[in-house]
Amino acid sequence: MLASQRKQQILQILAEKKQVLSSELSQRFGLSEDSIRRDLRELAAEGLVQRVHGGALPVSAALAPFEVRKSVQINSKRAVAKRAVSLIQPGQVVLIDGGTTTEEMITFLPPDLAITVVTHSPSIAVRLVSHPSVEVILIGGALFKHSVVTMGASVLEAISRINADLFFMGVTGVHKTAGFTTGNYEEAGIKRALSGRAAETVVMASQEKINSASPFAIGDLALAGTLVVDTGLEPEMQAALARQQVAVIRADL
Repeated sequence: MLASQRKQQILQILAEKKQVLSSELSQRFGLSEDSIRRDLRELAAEGLVQRVHGGALPVSAALAPFEVRKSVQINSKRAVAKRAVSLIQPGQVVLIDGGTTTEEMITFLPPDLAITVVTHSPSIAVRLVSHPSVEVILIGGALFKHSVVTMGASVLEAISRINADLFFMGVTGVHKTAGFTTGNYEEAGIKRALSGRAAETVVMASQEKINSASPFAIGDLALAGTLVVDTGLEPEMQAALARQQVAVIRADL
């Protein structure tokens, strides 16, 4: 079998099983694990898989530039954003992460919903300027242009002084073994810090993020109290979320 044919089969297995192990692929193809690891390295270099210890996971499609990501699975993002807004109660302090899905939330906020929004996303803060009942607290710092959020020591310092009711966290991957992931190391740390200052963390996952992974771990599935999706989840994913006591809410398209 040609290497190109073998790699195509690996991608097909990955699409079906949502993860592959080097040891199992070695037995399947009758090759050494070194040969399989070389295949996975080459696939990863092409952006087709996310390598992890012992194998590989589906790569997240949510790592493109911000303007490109806005048009990815837009109907899915709007569905989960609309459903997530219904979790907010008047008078709450709400942390809103940066990202294309969290930006969609702003559209669905009722005009009479009186809450305080704390965000490190300038674009979200600007979109809330015209909202009559929302007090906005913008956390400043160095701008990370890929996600249009601020990061750095000043952001962590400000986060440490907040006690919020909800944190709507943006992710680029949700996987049963990799947990919640994102594409930047520093951004993953900011998300963990924000989650630690909220009574409950809510993750909104549009379809392209389910069963995929990115290079940097935010945390295990247990980091979230609620996962909002607009598609059915496979039994293994449902079981993993149930073990971690994560409530799953299905949005209606």
